Amino acid sequence: MRILVTGAAGMIGQKLVARLAAEGHVGGRPIAALLLHDVVAPAAPPGLAAESVTGDLAGPGAAAELAAFRPDLVFHLAGVVSGEAEADFELGYRVNLHGTLALFEALRQAGSHPRLVYASSIAVFGAPFPEVIPDDFHPVPLTSYGTQKLMGELLLNDYTRRGFLDGIGLRLPTICVRPGRPNKAASGFFSSIIREPLAGREAVLPVPREVVHTHASPRAAVGFLLHAATLDAAAIGARRNLTMPGVAVSVAEEIAALGRVAGEAPLALIRDAPDPAVWAIVRNWPTRFAATRARDLGFAAETSFEEIIRIHIADELGGVVPRPAS
Repeated sequence: MRILVTGAAGMIGQKLVARLAAEGHVGGRPIAALLLHDVVAPAAPPGLAAESVTGDLAGPGAAAELAAFRPDLVFHLAGVVSGEAEADFELGYRVNLHGTLALFEALRQAGSHPRLVYASSIAVFGAPFPEVIPDDFHPVPLTSYGTQKLMGELLLNDYTRRGFLDGIGLRLPTICVRPGRPNKAASGFFSSIIREPLAGREAVLPVPREVVHTHASPRAAVGFLLHAATLDAAAIGARRNLTMPGVAVSVAEEIAALGRVAGEAPLALIRDAPDPAVWAIVRNWPTRFAATRARDLGFAAETSFEEIIRIHIADELGGVVPRPAS
């Protein structure tokens, strides 16, 4: 099996590539070659025949170079995150829409007909919302990022219908707790109010504690991607974009879970500092999802926010809950 990963230098991309290298196969099919692409050089994993390519996916000839690899499986993770896409209109459309279209079109021209797993987002949905959002809720995004992702979903569905590729789009919940440094995602505070206090650093909370949102861990996100790569096309059906499951909690419940896992000391490091720009985006985000189709197809996430925190501690902190110095 030949695999292409776009956005391979990103957080989820790195974790996906590490999992591919560790397992050496997808759905029982051995990985023969791996091509990694991003705007910065992705690290090639040991143990696999891997090549890294750096560049702008929307640039002249870039997508055609990737399609010439003739992948059997594509993980399309490349994208500009929500806050950055809203702040820089042209960049968001260039990367999230034009880069996606360039890749799809290059794969069509190459004629390799790969399974393509597309990282979409629950940002495709816009308020007003019911208490629990069903699978047939109509997507009407209220951000440029959500609009760009929805356009990608429609392209994926049409290119699949025409037989140019075999696509499946995953509407990811907010992935939490993200390791590393904060990025420009409007949702970044969901991770920072856990990650930073665990490291003994202050975290700023820019929205009210009553905000409810749906989360899944980075480990679950990689699981979604790999499961999607092996699903039978007939089981997916004609509607190729699925809302992923996750844990729906309020910010207050998220913070309470941190206290149960790590004690009260980290909670004192969370400072409420309302940010109108962030709130203008977050206030229109969905809260809870039924995710019935995804669950029926075998996608699974965590069942509590405490579990998400413990996964972060296991995967990023060596399994040790940090304790304040006495």
